[in-house]
Amino acid sequence: MDLVYIIVMAVLATLFGGYLAASIIFLRFPHLLHKKKKLKFRPVHISHRGGAGENCENTITAFKHALSQGTQMLEIDCHLTKDGEVVVAHDSHLLKKCNKDVKIPELDLKDLPEYCTALSLDFQPDFTLHVDSDDRKIPTLRQVFTAFPTTPMNIDVKVYDDQLFQKVNGLIQEFNREDLTIWGGRLSTTTRTLHELNSVVPVFFSFRRVFTLILLFYSGLLPFVPLYESALEIIMPSIALSKKKNVELSLKYRLLLRLADLLLMRPALFKHLDRRGIQTYLWVLNEEEHWERAFKLGATGVMTDFPSRLTHFLRSHPELVDNWKLIENTEEDRLIGSKQPE
Repeated sequence: MDLVYIIVMAVLATLFGGYLAASIIFLRFPHLLHKKKKLKFRPVHISHRGGAGENCENTITAFKHALSQGTQMLEIDCHLTKDGEVVVAHDSHLLKKCNKDVKIPELDLKDLPEYCTALSLDFQPDFTLHVDSDDRKIPTLRQVFTAFPTTPMNIDVKVYDDQLFQKVNGLIQEFNREDLTIWGGRLSTTTRTLHELNSVVPVFFSFRRVFTLILLFYSGLLPFVPLYESALEIIMPSIALSKKKNVELSLKYRLLLRLADLLLMRPALFKHLDRRGIQTYLWVLNEEEHWERAFKLGATGVMTDFPSRLTHFLRSHPELVDNWKLIENTEEDRLIGSKQPE
C-alpha cells in the first residue's frame, strides 16, 4: 500500500507540475494557443459620458470638448424611446438628471426633457457641475455618429431589448463603424446576444464574465480558454473609498474593497490579456493618483469625467504611456492610438 500511495502521489505531482508549467508558459506566450485580436483603436484617454465633469454629460457639446482635449474614445450609453429612436443617455429614469419623474421608453423623442442646469457626478458625489451651455438636449445615436464619424466609441447598451440591439447594430452598419465601436452591457445575456447579432463588432466583458475571468486566472486555466471579448472594462475598487468619502465605511466593507482590489488589479492578468489583443480600461478615474496607478498596473486606458485634467496629466507624465498625444487638427485626425504592442 505504501508503494501504491507513493506512485499515485508521484503521478499526481507530475501531472500538477506539468499543468503548472504549461499554464505559466501559455500565460506568457498566449499566441501559441490563441490568435491575437487586432482592434483598429487602442485608447489611452477615454471620456466617460463625454466628460461629465466638464460639460453636460452625453451631449454633442461634451463630445466636442472631449475631442478637443485629445480624448481617443467616447464612452456613451444607449436607450430606446417610445417611438423607437436610439438616444444617448445613461439613466432610463430621468428624475435625477432631468428632474422629471418619467422614463425614456415612456416618451417619444420630441418629448424628452432637457438635462438640469446642475448635475452631480456618480463617481464624485461631492462635485456639482453647473451647466453653462445651452446644449442640454439628449441626442440620438444617429446625431452622434453623424457628428463624429471617425471617433472610436464605447457603447454601453443599458437594457436587454431586442429592438434596441437591432437598432444600434443597424446604425453601426449604416455608418460603417464596425471597426470603430466596442459594445456590451452589464448582463452577460446582453453581451452574448450582441456578439451573436454582429460578431464583427468587438464586445467588452459583462459583470458575470469578469468573475469567470478572475476564476480562470487564479486557477491557471485562463491561458487555455478562448475568449470572445476584446476589452476588460472594470472599476478600480480602491476608488470606492474616495467615491464614498463622505460616508463612514464599515470595517467589513473596507476589507471587501481591499480584497476586490487585490484580486482584480493584477498586472500579470492585464499583461496576459494585452498579449492576446484584449485591452483593459479602468473606470471611472478622476484623480492623478488613480491615473498613475492604472497605467503602472498596465491598463490600456482610463475612463474619466475630466478629460482636460487627464490631458494635463498625460502631458506631465509621458513616461507612463507611449501611444498618446494631443492632436490639434480635425476630428478625422483624432483616430489615434492604433499602435498595437508586439
